[in-house]
Amino acid sequence: MRSRGPSSSTIWAPAGLSATLVYVAFVGVPVLGLLIKAAQQDGFGESLASPLTVQALRLSLQTSAISVAVMVAFGTPFALFLARSESRMARAVDVLVELPIVLPPVVVGLAMLMAFGRQGILGEPLASAGIDLPFTTTAVVFAQVFVAAPFYIRSAKLGFQSVPGEFEDISQTLGVSPLMTFWRLTLPLAAPSLLGGLALGWARAISEFGATIMFAGNLPGRTQTMPLAILTALESDLGSALALSAMLLAGSALVLVVLGLAARRNWQGRL
Repeated sequence: MRSRGPSSSTIWAPAGLSATLVYVAFVGVPVLGLLIKAAQQDGFGESLASPLTVQALRLSLQTSAISVAVMVAFGTPFALFLARSESRMARAVDVLVELPIVLPPVVVGLAMLMAFGRQGILGEPLASAGIDLPFTTTAVVFAQVFVAAPFYIRSAKLGFQSVPGEFEDISQTLGVSPLMTFWRLTLPLAAPSLLGGLALGWARAISEFGATIMFAGNLPGRTQTMPLAILTALESDLGSALALSAMLLAGSALVLVVLGLAARRNWQGRL
């Protein structure tokens, strides 16, 4: 019997391990350095409890929560449509979904100003209706949804595409309504992808900077989110900037871990 040679996984294992170690060091060392330097600063606790930090944290949590709710409410049926439709319009819109991912955030902010600002194409109609969007808290939500929604929509679409259409057909053949089929079959099967996209979308929303500062400004208590507060603190107090960065890092990591664990649950067992 001819002996079998080494498998491809065995051949590539050393290279994969080396690349993993390099990447972990590349990401981990800066994160570790940030945490160590933040902990070494005098008045670290006071910086975390400062009015600047509390206001920015509250605003970031509020706006990102609203943005996530908007993404889920509108992005879920949109992703389901993209996953199930084979029309040319759906394919064209599918390409448009990824546009905010590749656009520089500053360009996004400027584009939103040209659309919703006072001199924008919708400026006069909005002003006539008494709506003023730029440099408001609503503008923060607009910027966050614009840049973060594609991450959720793309992941949700892949999740819905992974659910065999035959399962849904069989369910409806057995007398289960389309809505109940979605809630009891399609949604649980696609849930890991939806939760993964939700984590990415939330992380992108709460870390948004460029589009926010262009479209919403940097007004404390009104539009100054955590990333903008870090920039403001960096101009005068490195310790406060490090404290804010450490808090944002810890909060983001916690949410990603929690949603990641939820995504790994055996959702199929809930059918």
